[in-house]
Amino acid sequence: MKEEALKVIEGVLKEGRKNMVEYEAKQVLKAYGLPVPYEKLATTVDEAIAYAGEIGYPVAMKLMSPQILHKSDARVVVLNVKDPEELKKKWEEIHENARRYRPDAQILGVLIAPMLKPGREIIIGVTEDPQFGHAIMFGLGGIFVEVLKDVTFRIIPITERDARRMIKEIKGYPILAGARGEAPADIDAIVDLLLKVSKLVDDLRDYIKEMDLNPVFVYEKGAVIVDARIILK
Repeated sequence: MKEEALKVIEGVLKEGRKNMVEYEAKQVLKAYGLPVPYEKLATTVDEAIAYAGEIGYPVAMKLMSPQILHKSDARVVVLNVKDPEELKKKWEEIHENARRYRPDAQILGVLIAPMLKPGREIIIGVTEDPQFGHAIMFGLGGIFVEVLKDVTFRIIPITERDARRMIKEIKGYPILAGARGEAPADIDAIVDLLLKVSKLVDDLRDYIKEMDLNPVFVYEKGAVIVDARIILK
């Protein structure tokens, strides 16, 4: 668990980097049993076509570069790619966009990912306070976090009781609980996510500065981390 995560972290630090790209961040999360989609990093267009065939169309394509952390600003994410022809075309397009956005960008590859069924969106974040140490944040994703700042915090490590309280504390909790006759989201899956993130950060406190899991889709059964960012010390 810890050894596997450290291998990825040390590889990034050896390159003199502190920003982990999404693929690397997800490898660290995966080491701690957090739910990440079945994705593969392609370094050539032929690899990308092979992986897309394996994952099953339609796929998402996300260019991975340590210098391009805001992928949507650089227009290096493509969704709903339907076949190998479109994939080839989009491969050229996102590489061209990356070069235009940051000519010096180091390109590690393109993440080929399944198109996920949307769920209730949540965000889980981690920050480090000089006085109190690491804190974990929870809230609903999208507009709820950007505009309403509807989030709650706890100092790491947390207990199951803390996790359940965090979930119930946000104003948007009725959306998760199943407002207006909608089926409730899987609260136990959210609790599990919060506890696993707490354990990961507690174990790797000497390495992790910040973490952002956003969005995380929560379904009636289970959850999946769509995007992830980790900044190292």
